[in-house]
Amino acid sequence: MTLDLLNTYKERIEINRGKVEAIKKKLSLSSALRLVLFLSLAVSVYYFWSKIGVLTLILGTGGALFLWLVKNHQNLKNQKDFHQLLIEINEKEILAVQGEFDSFVDGDAYKNPTHDYSHDIDLFGKGSLFQQINRCATKGGEVTLSRKLTHNQPIDVIEKQIAIKELSGKLNFRQNYMATARLISIDRATNFAHWFTNYKPFVPKYYSWVWSIILTVNIVLIALYSFTSFNGYLASIGVVIALLVTRRYLKKVNQVAQVITPLEDFFAQYGKLIALIEKQEFQSSLLLEIQNNLKTQDKKASSVMHDFSQALGRLDQRHNMLFGFIANALGLWDLKQMSYIERWISEYKEKVGTWISMIEEVDAINSMANYAYNNQTFTYPSIKSGPFTLQASKASHPLLNPEKAIGNPIFISQGEFFIITGANMAGKSTFLRTVSSLIVMANCGLPVCAHDVVYSPIRLITSMRTTDSIQDDTSYFFGELKRLQYIMNSIEEFPYFIVLDEILKGTNSEDKAIGSQKLVQKLNSLGATGIIATHDLSLTQVANDYPSIKNYYFDAEVVNDELHFDYKCKTGVAHNMNASFLLRKMGIVE
Repeated sequence: MTLDLLNTYKERIEINRGKVEAIKKKLSLSSALRLVLFLSLAVSVYYFWSKIGVLTLILGTGGALFLWLVKNHQNLKNQKDFHQLLIEINEKEILAVQGEFDSFVDGDAYKNPTHDYSHDIDLFGKGSLFQQINRCATKGGEVTLSRKLTHNQPIDVIEKQIAIKELSGKLNFRQNYMATARLISIDRATNFAHWFTNYKPFVPKYYSWVWSIILTVNIVLIALYSFTSFNGYLASIGVVIALLVTRRYLKKVNQVAQVITPLEDFFAQYGKLIALIEKQEFQSSLLLEIQNNLKTQDKKASSVMHDFSQALGRLDQRHNMLFGFIANALGLWDLKQMSYIERWISEYKEKVGTWISMIEEVDAINSMANYAYNNQTFTYPSIKSGPFTLQASKASHPLLNPEKAIGNPIFISQGEFFIITGANMAGKSTFLRTVSSLIVMANCGLPVCAHDVVYSPIRLITSMRTTDSIQDDTSYFFGELKRLQYIMNSIEEFPYFIVLDEILKGTNSEDKAIGSQKLVQKLNSLGATGIIATHDLSLTQVANDYPSIKNYYFDAEVVNDELHFDYKCKTGVAHNMNASFLLRKMGIVE
């Protein structure tokens, strides 16, 4: 399977390299044609200077052709950039298939030590699950993905699976979506949706048609002046009025233009992303709902975004001083464009936020679908309703090298609690994180690193990496107690799967043993479900009194004076510990 993925990505690289080379040739030809045309127009001005009619025709036709060549050249550059991005996307995926993820955002900014589980299970940060999954091309999509992984609401799991499955099979769509999004230079950080909502129009509505009257009058007056003996002062009245009106609103137009004209490319590219979603045929209810949220009564959302981008581009032309002066003097250019922009904001300001959210939603699902595509040996859990149950064979941690990872069976149901014992480095904590990550991924609709998985969804809560806090004046032990208190309060509200690793480390051995036993007994009385890993073998005795509590262990053996681990989870209690052996082996003690 890995070889098939590598070949797929390599083929796509070669295809897009060929397209880039072909476009480069077109760009060279385009540059040469523009140069030839420019020189031809310059020569025409020299030879036909005295023939105004002929010169006007040549310059008009040549100027229009030159502008078309400029626009076509820019389109070719955009196409080259697009295919270059596709090359980079596939190159990175080759590295990902080979286990290299450093080029992807690791989500360190989303770390939250107080979250139900994210701090404990390597969800964010370098080498994290987020870094393996994340392919988001927009900042908003990245935030959406982080929220999906931390939502801890096991609802609509089957619908999520179907959406991810469907999108994982649409490789062209996914990569085209990523490349299109990465062409955007301005992201959602501008927070313009909030600006739209609070925008107060200032251009009177009648300027939506007054400009055409002013333009018509000015053209007539200038024509009369040019071809008759019409008074020049009278001919300039319309121009003077237009410039005075423009000046009246100039400050406000400048303020608005400073905010929105830089967003021209943003709306153009987001319009293209919406168009990709609109054109794609989907079957899953979640993806169809996204498409439905992009619909308007009269026209497609992609067209609406494109129109707004064009309007911003027209307004931005005012920065060309010569054009801006002439266009405003003849036909109130600024107010004409602002009138359209304000109508657009008034009509769509409540919808544009939803459209952007849908783009970011697809961006996040796209990442998860890419993860599923790259891990086709993973399994989509069979989702069952009713009380919690988790059954799986060959479950291993998704961050481990699949060629070296040792899979273990998991069979646990509502009300059961497992006590895991074993030597240091034998695999206890990895097993806890394997189960935790399986639950998180399953709740998100992702395939999991296991076989034959049957799962009735449940929330997850953990205590594995408690820390002290100088800033909050919190000791390590008190931090543990606060975390345990938080867990106990949480399970009174909803059923949770609880994962605990070596609790009460901040107190002495005897006190720790008594406290741990009382906690497990309390959890059992509440019908809690979960796993606890411990080095304290006395805790395993609790299982003798409660049938719902079961003992499992990870073994360690000394073979030929070397420590050996098989990383297999077995029924019973561990007896071989390795701390003293390691101390001797490393020469720390004799």
